[in-house]
Amino acid sequence: MIRSQSNWFVRSRLKTRQIVLLLHLDEKRSVVRAAEAAGMTQPAASKLLSELEEAIGVKLFERHARGIEPTWYGDILIRHARAALAEIGRAHDEIMALKSGLTGHAAIGTVVNPGVYLVPPAITAAKKLHPGIRISVELNHSRPLVAKLLEGRLDIVIGRVLDADCERDLDFEPLAEEPHSLVVRTGHPLAKRRNLSLVDLVDQAWVLPPLESLLRPRMNALFQEHGLPIPANVVETSDMPVITGLLRASDAIAPMTEEAVRPYIDTGVLALLPITLDIRMDHFGIVTRRRQVLSPGAEIMLRIIRETAARLYPVRDRARARR
Repeated sequence: MIRSQSNWFVRSRLKTRQIVLLLHLDEKRSVVRAAEAAGMTQPAASKLLSELEEAIGVKLFERHARGIEPTWYGDILIRHARAALAEIGRAHDEIMALKSGLTGHAAIGTVVNPGVYLVPPAITAAKKLHPGIRISVELNHSRPLVAKLLEGRLDIVIGRVLDADCERDLDFEPLAEEPHSLVVRTGHPLAKRRNLSLVDLVDQAWVLPPLESLLRPRMNALFQEHGLPIPANVVETSDMPVITGLLRASDAIAPMTEEAVRPYIDTGVLALLPITLDIRMDHFGIVTRRRQVLSPGAEIMLRIIRETAARLYPVRDRARARR
């Protein structure tokens, strides 16, 4: 009975104006400001919201002296409303692309290592077969990328699913581990030091990812497990050009995957410190929304990413990731 009522509600009561109002309410946290942004009066906005809450049978927003806050029910509906609007927008873009003779659009999000090692050759292969395909790529940490995937703003993410609450809405195809090394400029004073240990590195200058990244807490824990203080001389960034620029211009140290900086190592610009980092990172992989119907362009990219990954990552790594 509940299920049939829910289906009836979605088909007959959830209107585009209500979806738009929901998103403005979430962004503005004020009925008055949301109404202005949606181009309606405050009484009309309040009525639309009341009708929506009455139809669903739950309260979507809590009213406070400072404004409004979405409830858990509201958060769920807002997330799906955002995804619905994103899908409509992407459908429009896809139609316009097809009308102009393009193959379609694919939006990819990726973490650093596959962003350097996997995604570029996959895009190159896709462009050879389908020159008209429009591809956009975003480099970031897994959490914000997966959030955009759930909202419908990305088609495919190459990263990790770090939040258990999201797992039921996502499909994850593991690809490989991500071993890290310590990278410095060629000619760094420690580059040829024998018996190099963490003790020698504590007081060095570091370039580290932000605290919300997966790597940063594990780097901190590595020093703490050896009874050492966490490095204090730190620049925080995950931007590859900034990292490589800082390394080239100073004696800073950065934990990175060898694959990500292989071109710089091969040309003699950067080098690896002679120390093994005992850090285990979760496998990254291909993340898509469960039951998502991909556009033709995104389907092309997903297929070619899988084919490229099969060539780049050993079968044993992918088999180990599934265990």
